[in-house]
Amino acid sequence: FQDVHVMIFVGFGFLMTFLKKYGFSSAGINMLIAAFGLQWGTLMQGFWHMSDRKIHVGIKSMINADFSTAAALISFGALLGKTSPIQMLILTIVEITIFSCNEHLVTEVFQATDVGASLTIHTFGAYFGLVVALVLYRPGLKNKHENKESTYQSDMFAMIGTLFLWLFWPSFNSAIASKGSLQTKAIVNTYYSLAACTVVTFALSSLVDKRGKFSMVLIQNAPLAGGVAVGTCADMSITPSAAMGIGSIAGIISVCGYHFLTPLMESKLNIQDTCGVHNLHGLPGLLGGIAGIIVTATQDETRDNVNMRPAMQAAALGSTLAIALSGGALTGFILKLPFLGQASDQNCFDDSVYWEV
Repeated sequence: FQDVHVMIFVGFGFLMTFLKKYGFSSAGINMLIAAFGLQWGTLMQGFWHMSDRKIHVGIKSMINADFSTAAALISFGALLGKTSPIQMLILTIVEITIFSCNEHLVTEVFQATDVGASLTIHTFGAYFGLVVALVLYRPGLKNKHENKESTYQSDMFAMIGTLFLWLFWPSFNSAIASKGSLQTKAIVNTYYSLAACTVVTFALSSLVDKRGKFSMVLIQNAPLAGGVAVGTCADMSITPSAAMGIGSIAGIISVCGYHFLTPLMESKLNIQDTCGVHNLHGLPGLLGGIAGIIVTATQDETRDNVNMRPAMQAAALGSTLAIALSGGALTGFILKLPFLGQASDQNCFDDSVYWEV
């Protein structure tokens, strides 16, 4: 539990501090969303697991509440610097409500396995946030904003977040796995997937740069894609080499996404993705979903006496995408209401609007 908690508050909080004038908001509003979201998440998820008309709270429900806030924090990454604290709190309420319904659909109705939540958290949070970013598109930010860049110090702070997330990701993927061999499997597979992904990221980062140098943006984000991608099948019967293969592919997808896809999405699709959550959570999450389908099709996997079927894994992937896209569109239109105090284009990515600096 503690590892997951540190990831939510320290890992995500510091990972987003890369903007030179938005560090207070990145870490501070991250803390606000997480603290508010875990309370709402406890209620929303507890609603599906009530007994005697009471919501029972324990370590597992606290881990799941932290998980629900992770989806909101991923969406926050796509909108970083362009929304007010009030808008983010409203997004947290709506997103966690929809997240809980989707998670219930995936795990209880479809009975799909998603131990590391590649689908329910990463894919859902990323595409939810991207659609909100599309609805809240700001033409005034089409040309690069003066504050939308990092400094040497801000990049160092963001790297602290990366290291915390990287170290604790095996705990994240194994937190709700069944105790014993399945939990050990989830830890081992995540460990090797992250390691392989990191090596591939460094190699590719040097390759895509004209002068062969490493890019801090890529090194802060892409090594974590291995943890995202292996999530769905972390506790399945896959070998460490298969986990490393998944991690390597995730690294390639993530680096190429940051280098080629993000600028394209901004110029052609009007999706301004501040943190690049599409490349760290969206695409690797989809890869995780596909890996889950392949593994359940080729291996005989059983959870709680239920046979895991590839059709149900595919249904979980499809429904998660559909619910995230439609839920994000709805939330985007709610956040567009003029009285929610959105900062002007000029004041985006600036702490001084909401903080004493």
